Amino acid sequence: MKNKITELITEYVEEYEKRPDVSTKWGVPIVGFADANHPYLLALKETISSSHQLPSEVLADASIVIAYYLPFTEELAKTNRTDAKIASPEWALAYEETNALFSSINRYLVKELTQRGFHAATSSEASTFDQKTLKSNWSQRHFAWAAGLGTFGLNNMLITKQGCCGRYSTIVTNLSVIPDQPVSEEYCLYKKNGSCGICVRNCPSGALSVNGFHREKCYKILQKNAELYTEFGSSYMDSTGENANSTGSEVCGKCVVHPPCAFFPIRP
Repeated sequence: MKNKITELITEYVEEYEKRPDVSTKWGVPIVGFADANHPYLLALKETISSSHQLPSEVLADASIVIAYYLPFTEELAKTNRTDAKIASPEWALAYEETNALFSSINRYLVKELTQRGFHAATSSEASTFDQKTLKSNWSQRHFAWAAGLGTFGLNNMLITKQGCCGRYSTIVTNLSVIPDQPVSEEYCLYKKNGSCGICVRNCPSGALSVNGFHREKCYKILQKNAELYTEFGSSYMDSTGENANSTGSEVCGKCVVHPPCAFFPIRP
C-alpha cells in the first residue's frame, strides 16, 4: 500500500502541472509514513504549542500520518537567488500554486483511501497560522521528520534526501502499514561538521543565527513580501480559520535556495 500511495501522489503531481492555469513545475515527490502515536508526535503540545493538534484529534482511529515532500525545481530556485531582500515573483506564485495543489491532491487521496475501505482526513489547522504566537497548530515539517523524510537544518527547515527547497503536506489515516522511522544520519552540514552556514548569511531579516531562530524577524520579511505580492492571493488563514492572514503571499525562501542542501547531492 505504501508503494501505491507514493504512485498516486507522483502521478497526480505529473498531471496537475500540465494544467494550462498552472505555471509551477515540481520534482519527484518523496513520501513517508509516520506512526501516529510516535512519542515525538504525542509531545508536540509541549514542544510546539498546547493548541497543536495530534493525529487522534483529526481522526479518532489514526494509526499513520502520510507525509510527503514536493521539491521545487532548480530553475525556480535560481529566480530567488538574488541579493534582494524581497522574494522573486516566481517564488511567490509557486508558493500559492503549491498550496492549491496540496488541497487538491489531499482531497483526491482521502477519496482514494476511503474507496479502499480506510479512514482518512486532513487537519483543518494545516492552512492556519497564528499571527500572535507565530506558530502553526499543525506543523507539516515535524510530521515529516517523524515519517523519516529528513532532519532539521540550521535554517530551521527539514532537509530531505532531495534537499530542502520544497514544501510538505500530510494526511492522517488508519492504514495498517509498518511506519517509517526518523532519519538517523545528519543532513545539515553545519550540524554535521561545523561547515556551511550559508543559510544564516543569506537570511534577509537576520532571523537565523547559529544559536537559534527569531520568529518575529522572519515574519516581518514575510509580511513585506505579502504587501508586494497581492496578485496571487493568500493561502493561509488566521487562527480562527475564517480570515486570510494578509492580502498577499507571505513568502521569502532565501534560506532554502542558497545553501548546498537546497538540492541533493549535498556537496561540502
